[in-house]
Amino acid sequence: MEFLHRAIGQPSRLGVFPGSFNPPTVAHLALARAALRHVDEVVFVLPRVFPHKNYRGATFEQRLDLLLRTTAGDPAFAVATSAGGLFLEIARECRDAYGPGIPLSFLCGRDAAERIVGWDYGRPDAAAEMLREFTLLVAARNGSYQPPAEHSHAVRPIEVPDCDEISATEVRDRIARGEPWEHLVPPSIHESVARIYR
Repeated sequence: MEFLHRAIGQPSRLGVFPGSFNPPTVAHLALARAALRHVDEVVFVLPRVFPHKNYRGATFEQRLDLLLRTTAGDPAFAVATSAGGLFLEIARECRDAYGPGIPLSFLCGRDAAERIVGWDYGRPDAAAEMLREFTLLVAARNGSYQPPAEHSHAVRPIEVPDCDEISATEVRDRIARGEPWEHLVPPSIHESVARIYR
């Protein structure tokens, strides 16, 4: 894990927010701020590779710059890159960086939670093993997430008002169609988003 910005101090509970941030949206910020009711710090993690999606649109470096400017000024936010793309790989990088005993909670939406728990990792007990390493804080996204009973102890819903329909895909699609999009991204990156995605 390589830090581009690190929060001051050592958290007792860490929120981990991996994503492609293509681009960062107001929903990303709202989820991270809502998570601070459960954790002391949120580290936004931009993986260099993802197992389930390809990077398109902005370059890795452009996304990193957008993410740094989106999170600037909040003392509870950190920004890092990760060599791994799976949550378990990112969790292990976080433990190397923050210490082996720190409780980890990964932030995600319902769609990502379904992918994480239902992914074919090549062995039937992989999801259970993962959820012994960390918990999930899951925001509703076109519906709330109902985990399988055997994983419910490790999954907590998190309320993020008025962000259900906001996504980076929606931002890119609106820009492509010439529709208003500015309300979906933080003002600090409007100019850069317009330049990169147009």
